[in-house]
Amino acid sequence: MSKENSMRDKILALSGVGLMALATAAMPTAAQAADGSVTLSAEQWQVIQAQMAQDHKDIQDLKAALQASNQKATQAQATATQANETAKKADEKASTSGGALAKAAAWAAETKISGRMYYNISSISQDDYGGNSIPNKKGGGFELKRFYVSIDHKFNSVLSGDITTDVTGASGSGAQLYVKKAYLSAKFSPALDIRLGATDMPWIPYVEGIYGHRYIENTLTDMYHFGTSSDWGVHAQGKLANGIINYQVSVTNGAGYKTIKMTKSIDVEGRLAFEYHGFNAAIGGKTGKLGKDDGSNTIYHTANRFDALVAYKGEVGMLPLTIGGEYFHATNWNNVTGSISQTADVSSEGYSIFASVKPLPKIGVFGRYDWITPDKTFNPDQKARYFNVGIEYSPAKIVDLALVYKHDSGDNGVVIGHLGSGVQKRDEIGLYGRFRW
Repeated sequence: MSKENSMRDKILALSGVGLMALATAAMPTAAQAADGSVTLSAEQWQVIQAQMAQDHKDIQDLKAALQASNQKATQAQATATQANETAKKADEKASTSGGALAKAAAWAAETKISGRMYYNISSISQDDYGGNSIPNKKGGGFELKRFYVSIDHKFNSVLSGDITTDVTGASGSGAQLYVKKAYLSAKFSPALDIRLGATDMPWIPYVEGIYGHRYIENTLTDMYHFGTSSDWGVHAQGKLANGIINYQVSVTNGAGYKTIKMTKSIDVEGRLAFEYHGFNAAIGGKTGKLGKDDGSNTIYHTANRFDALVAYKGEVGMLPLTIGGEYFHATNWNNVTGSISQTADVSSEGYSIFASVKPLPKIGVFGRYDWITPDKTFNPDQKARYFNVGIEYSPAKIVDLALVYKHDSGDNGVVIGHLGSGVQKRDEIGLYGRFRW
């Protein structure tokens, strides 16, 4: 039974009790007339009126109590409703906050940050063509050759992106910061990955991956400036036949990743490679104006380059072994604007042989030899040679240290690679390092 019903029952009970009291008080002393009517005395009327007044007061008190009870019940219901609304909003806020945190966690899970650092501590000596040491060509100390930081994010199963910064030249004139990579990738399948922006070019990074000692020295075409490792444009790459065949084609402005500018024409570079059980073979090439066709130069020639590589990268008798050779032939690479000849084609040629083996899990030995003729047309007797040998220690997967000896020599005033003007021979011994994460 509700509280309101209980109050109503009390009011009815009080009314009945009052009437009974009145009848009891009046009947014993009431005078009854012959016709049956009852005459009440003044005292009896006072009693009845007093009782009725008391009953009326009791009824009003009960009504007031009932009204107060109803008001409290209404307030309690309103409070409960407000509490439910507050709890609902709190749940919604918690759900929204939790969803935002979940989205942030999902975003972070698809984002990777990595980096590489190449550095060395070396002692350098150089001689002129008379065999005399050049005092101002001696050097040594610490050098930070490269420092890369990369941020990769996967948006979905197809789209991803990368931005890689490059700190270079951190000696002499000071450090310089470049954006080496900044691209959006749409990987529709292993056979087709299209990238827009600046990313790896088809040839140099491919050779670096096989050579394995980029932190010691740039590869052939990179070291002698007959190519660039990254450029701005559109790039298509992929793998076919279960990875046996891989390819890449890049259409770029030709000036390299350090220069972004509009040109009247485009450069095209490509590679077709085969890999089977460690055996690698590749051919490639490039043609274009090398970014010089920007309206500020008169163009006389188109630069062309042919590339080839044969290598093995695997294990022989449980020992990790890499051995290979790279070759290139170029025409007008340094003669697009006719700086050497406006009419004749200038050809260049070079090759590199490299090898490395790990006789112990953390110890490896390596070596490399380069030969190059930068101008076979007008200066065929100018040649440059380079070799390095070293021993490498890898205490952890992300750390490599190598004690290296390097030697450069040139004929007939050649100026290329490490050889500066008037320098015939250059020797360097140093400790080289690579740190990756």
